[in-house]
Amino acid sequence: MRMIPHSRPTIDQGEIDAVDAVLRSGRLAQGERVLEFEKILASLTGAGGAVAVSSGTAGLHLSLLALGVGEGDEVVIPGFVCPALLNAILYVRALPVLADIDRETFNIDVRDLKRRRTEKTKAVIVPHMFGLPADIGEIVALGVPVIEDCAQALGSRYEGLPIGSFGVLSVFSFYATKVICTGEGGMVAANDRHLLEKIRDLRDYDEKDDHRLRYNYKLTDLQAALGLAQIRRLPVLIERRRAIARQYDAFLRERRLPAPACPPDREHIYYRYVIRTKQVAGLLAAGEEAGIAYRRPVFKPLQHYLGMTGYPRTEKAFIETVSLPIYPSLSDAEVEAILHSLRSVLK
Repeated sequence: MRMIPHSRPTIDQGEIDAVDAVLRSGRLAQGERVLEFEKILASLTGAGGAVAVSSGTAGLHLSLLALGVGEGDEVVIPGFVCPALLNAILYVRALPVLADIDRETFNIDVRDLKRRRTEKTKAVIVPHMFGLPADIGEIVALGVPVIEDCAQALGSRYEGLPIGSFGVLSVFSFYATKVICTGEGGMVAANDRHLLEKIRDLRDYDEKDDHRLRYNYKLTDLQAALGLAQIRRLPVLIERRRAIARQYDAFLRERRLPAPACPPDREHIYYRYVIRTKQVAGLLAAGEEAGIAYRRPVFKPLQHYLGMTGYPRTEKAFIETVSLPIYPSLSDAEVEAILHSLRSVLK
């Protein structure tokens, strides 16, 4: 059997045909496909509108700018995330404030968030980690502007409402191995038209009446065509993820090991299937021997980059978690190979 990667995109003939049609049209840059993609994403999340951008990181950057976050302001984020959030905060010369995570869900811990906020807190970025919604209702109720980071959770729901419909701004990523992919790309959704217009203005620097610092953060029609084909298959893609997760759940139950948490008021899409184990090294080694790419779900917590301490639940998650391959193009035979490998380690 070929090497089973930790992640890979799921592309079918419909998506190839959609991209081919744009190539044959000769209109490759930002255009009608991008506008259509924006409308469909906004409709899916219940937002008043959306602006396509070149990446999720670009979306975070422009969201902070639209909210007026700048030098000396504080932005609270969890530490158990990739550096994209940290980078976006530093782009606007603001101060990152790290919060610890909830032990069960790996999302930002609301109690610790309350302790970390100050009079200088200008925003909170709330990622929905691994496809499971955070306690977004409780966080929004704190009254601090919330940017939802939906990069890993497109299609999930909290209390029956779609993720991306709670924050002042919501940011999505369409990187090659995200829930839907455009290679690179992202989107910012919101109900506030004024904020959306700020972001729309900032994503492109050309043909403006005035000069100010703007960016080249556009999405292309080539990327949007791929995204449109993917988003129309979103329910099928998510159901395949859940079907694989059910097999992993059953395996763990047989061994009386904990499966990933999913509180009853939210829906998990299983962008990642993250397990806790004291045998991380053994599992990583067994995967390498079997040709299966198990990974740590977060390469390095942000406090390690920043030289900070005092985040015990984040540290514990970093030490004791492994992410199993889970994506729609994972075949039944590959799932069985993964389960066989797990049996050799998780006794």
